[in-house]
Amino acid sequence: MLNLSTRNQIVIGLALAAALTLTRGQHFATLHSLPGASWAVFFLAGVYLRSLWALPAALGLAWFLDFAAFIWGGTSGFCLTPAYVFLLPAYTSLWLAGRWYAAHHRFAWATLVPLAASVFVGAAVCELFSSGGFYFFSGRFAEPTLIEFGARLAKYFPSYLGSAAFYVGIAAAVHALLVLARSGGITRDLKAG
Repeated sequence: MLNLSTRNQIVIGLALAAALTLTRGQHFATLHSLPGASWAVFFLAGVYLRSLWALPAALGLAWFLDFAAFIWGGTSGFCLTPAYVFLLPAYTSLWLAGRWYAAHHRFAWATLVPLAASVFVGAAVCELFSSGGFYFFSGRFAEPTLIEFGARLAKYFPSYLGSAAFYVGIAAAVHALLVLARSGGITRDLKAG
């Protein structure tokens, strides 16, 4: 189980908010095709932030960024349909997957299996809610079918999963480096080498 100080949770929360703001659909950033971090942000918020308020805060920030981009940024409202509400259970599934992983985390190589599994399951459920909700309830598709939805899942899910894995992998590497540095493991390894 992760046991972080309140100060560390605040720093992580601010970093996650910054990542969400900078990459949310590329509304505001021009970081040259940096993949969206939304999925990873919700997962990592579940891992690192103990307060239950972290979830509604992240949901509120994501909504505000989308709203601001549409109202003031000139972004298309194509995705702003009644299906937008499906983002609530979609992102919550990632947050819950992060919470599950945090409860099973141990600082060892073996932690990579539950980490990968929880990212995959959380992302798969998120994709079913977000893409499924949009496909079936947005009104943007004349005659939605399960076969076409399956084809869309096969086409889009790998890139969304890849983006989430990219950011979670960076967070895991930073986490490991900080734990090793704090425990003296890095300096001990450097002296031994």
